[in-house]
Amino acid sequence: MTWFTSLDPILQALLATCFTWLLTALGAAMVFFFKSIDRRVLNSMLGFAAGVMIAASFWSLLAPALEMAEGGPLPAWVPAVLGFLLGGAFLWLVDHILPHLHIGLPDTEAEGIKTHWRRSILLVLAITLHNFPEGLAVGVAFGAVGADLPSASLAGAVALALGIGIQNFPEGAAVSVPLRREGLSRTKSFWYGQASGIVEPIAGVLGAASVLLIKPILPYALAFAAGAMIYVVVEELIPEAQQESDTHAATIGAMLGFAVMMTLDVALG
Repeated sequence: MTWFTSLDPILQALLATCFTWLLTALGAAMVFFFKSIDRRVLNSMLGFAAGVMIAASFWSLLAPALEMAEGGPLPAWVPAVLGFLLGGAFLWLVDHILPHLHIGLPDTEAEGIKTHWRRSILLVLAITLHNFPEGLAVGVAFGAVGADLPSASLAGAVALALGIGIQNFPEGAAVSVPLRREGLSRTKSFWYGQASGIVEPIAGVLGAASVLLIKPILPYALAFAAGAMIYVVVEELIPEAQQESDTHAATIGAMLGFAVMMTLDVALG
């Protein structure tokens, strides 16, 4: 671990988000073993991802943002609230611009700017939209450590990356297996499934670099990442996980995901 602590924060963020991408790819590789996935299992996976993201939004992002803003020129809640709302507004804007289609819906339900792109591309873009705030959150966390802020710790940033990576495994399977059911080959389903996670290293590097370059924006950046993640949870993950009449699997998954992320953040951070 010593070699990791000596690295530049931007490189740390890159390696951490490459890890989360790897977990997405491993999850996507489940398509080589399963052609379909039980809807209750899929719902529990989506619920687990939602629980992790909700817990990470508070424990790893909003709480540190409030702590960092104390003693500043504005009340501590102002940067947190403003950044949080801006994060949600940004995802709302991207959601209305980026062409994408959620798994299980007909082509006529595609969102964003109308295009003639293939259905498989639109399906992958829907998951890519989920992954951007996750990578951004990890990058901002490592940037906070590099900025030598007292309320930021390397262990906390690692815990966040670990939690995001754990939920990326079932999320990768939740992408590739339905793509296989859509008629794509196993290889293409895996390729598209893992490709949905490539945005995480990009967002991670951008997040870490922006914080290091403009240190005063850190509370806003942390809250921004939290707002973006909560938007994804409420707009996409929870509705998708609650499509069946029996919603217990999704609810239990969300509870477990929240508990896992909270444990990681408190125990390691």
